[in-house]
Amino acid sequence: MITLDLTLPDTRYPIHIGRGLLDQVELLLPHLPIPKVAIVTNTVVAPLYLVRLQKKLAEHDVEVTPIILPDGEDHKTPGNTESHFRRTAAWSLRTKNYADCPRGGVIGDMTGFAAACYQRGAPFIQIPTTLLAQVDSSVGGKTAINHPLGKNMIGAFYQPKVVIADTELLATLPTRELSAGLAEVIKYGLLGDASFLSWLEEHMEALLAQDPDALQYAIRRSCEMKANIVQQDEKESGIRALLNLGHTFGHAIETGLGYGAWLHGEAVAAGMVLAAAASAAMGWITADDVLRVETLISRAGLPIKSPDLGVAQWLELMGHDKKVESGTIRYVLLKALGHAIIQPGLPKSVMTKLLTGRHIIATEQSARQS
Repeated sequence: MITLDLTLPDTRYPIHIGRGLLDQVELLLPHLPIPKVAIVTNTVVAPLYLVRLQKKLAEHDVEVTPIILPDGEDHKTPGNTESHFRRTAAWSLRTKNYADCPRGGVIGDMTGFAAACYQRGAPFIQIPTTLLAQVDSSVGGKTAINHPLGKNMIGAFYQPKVVIADTELLATLPTRELSAGLAEVIKYGLLGDASFLSWLEEHMEALLAQDPDALQYAIRRSCEMKANIVQQDEKESGIRALLNLGHTFGHAIETGLGYGAWLHGEAVAAGMVLAAAASAAMGWITADDVLRVETLISRAGLPIKSPDLGVAQWLELMGHDKKVESGTIRYVLLKALGHAIIQPGLPKSVMTKLLTGRHIIATEQSARQS
């Protein structure tokens, strides 16, 4: 097991990464001030892991109340969150703890937001069961639900007490979900670590085959990078915005197609291709760099071509993004592979080419020339 510490001005918590951690309830017990806990999960994960975790906690006389929510991004809504509040109110959350056994970021986001809001804060634990959640959404305290105008529009910064990333739980992931998580892993290499990006190129097949050593390293490096950024900028007033590489475009895809049509990681993957193409259009990286990004993303089983939303809808949806400041969209682009920057606005000519797919032709031509 590897343990990382995330230290912030008002809190500090461990991130445990390893195999078989779900059964090591001693990792949970120090964060349960009283022996009562709600386990929030969904209809997919509950049959796999709920009883197992309940039994382990019962061995230590911990009383468990399960709260089972629907599965899927399309359920991360204000209405379902209100239902969540009703259940937790009936459970008297104020005097008890709040554990989380999610299927990825959806339940973690909803539960974290509910914990942040309920009576101004309830203890919250993350036990992510997807790769995407283990490398990204379970760490850093961003919690939110969706709104028809945009992804994660209603939320709060609220840190968990502990994150337990059991890599054995990834064995039940469908291939599509594993690939979606790899999008966030690739993001870390692109935004801040060129050597990690090269490592991913060398080990992509091992990751897809769920080689335990490769997975543990990818999760550890991703969490190290995120923890380092969050420690510098917890509330996203500066450097933390770099973690949104691919997300401005990706959130527009998710909202425009309808939540759940594309997985979050799939939308982010296509968004990173657009960000790379925009970076090339600005003269910062080459067409061959864009091809390198596309190739790695494609090898991970992810889409490199965005859906045709129409330029007007693209711009409208991105205009509702949380990263808009004083009416200007702030894009996360690449000065180089492994070096992301925040760019306020892009020329209209660049946006038109990007959003009509013409950058794909350019990189295909580059591939033929090479």
